[in-house]
This record gives sequence, structure tokens and C-alpha cells, in this order.
Amino acid sequence: MKKLLLIRHAKATHESGFADFERPLTDKGFKQAELMAARLQVNNLKPQILVASPALRTLSTANVFSQVLGLQQAHTDKAIYDASESTLLKVIDSLPQDKDFVALVGHNPGIAQILYYLSGAVKEVPPCAVALIEFDLDTWAEIFEQTGKLAFYDTPSQL
Repeated sequence: MKKLLLIRHAKATHESGFADFERPLTDKGFKQAELMAARLQVNNLKPQILVASPALRTLSTANVFSQVLGLQQAHTDKAIYDASESTLLKVIDSLPQDKDFVALVGHNPGIAQILYYLSGAVKEVPPCAVALIEFDLDTWAEIFEQTGKLAFYDTPSQL
């Protein structure tokens, strides 16, 4: 069984003066990431690795999750930045086969699109939302449209 945890980056600044790729998390964004990582910990949802877009806001989000969950720093994949559903599917297909539980930290609309594509679940995916999809499959390459089941979903809505 393969498990994929989709994480949208936490709240980032929209202030001028930052290129999109370099937008940092806001204070609220760091709090969101800490809260959501703690909720994963409480629910015993600890991925083996994190794979993140190298954009500052996604990498910062991944770093908070790594620290709270006691994981190694995230691997980066530049294909995740501004990725379409089909690009994210290629990223998933190439995940390490020896890992059965991987977290992917990315951006909308791609995260929401791949969540729907893989599970059929229609969910809002606000900043720092998390969605766990489980697949009754043995390899990442077998994953395609609606082969997964949404097993866990949460957002930092009260922040």
C-alpha cells in the first residue's frame, strides 16, 4: 500500500518586492504549519520523507513539518513549482519505490487538482491544508485517476 500526503504551503506574504518564487511565509503561515504538523503527529501520520517545491514558502512549510515530525529535511523537486495535475502525476510516478508513505508539499491549484484526480474528493485546499490519500497499489507508477481513497483531511481553519 502506498500513502501520499498532500500539503499545500502555509500562508505566504503578498507584499510587493518579492518575486513569486521568493515569497516568504507570514507569521500566521508559520503558526499554520506548526499546528498542522502537530495534528499529523497526534494522528500518527508521519511520512517517511517530504518532497517539496524549492519555492521559499513551500520549503519553509516543509521545514516546519520536518522539525515537528522529526524527519530529515525535505527533498526538493523544481517540477512541483507551478505544476499542473499531469506534472504532479509524473512527480508521484518517480517517487522512491522503497518509500511507502511520502508527503508532497506544493502549491494550488495543482494540489487541489491532483487531490481530485487521484481520489475524486472535492475539497477546498486553503493554505496549509493536508490530505492523505491511500492507494491499494504496490508502486507509485501504478497510481492514476481515482485509484486512491481520501483517508484524512484537515485545514488550519481557526487560524
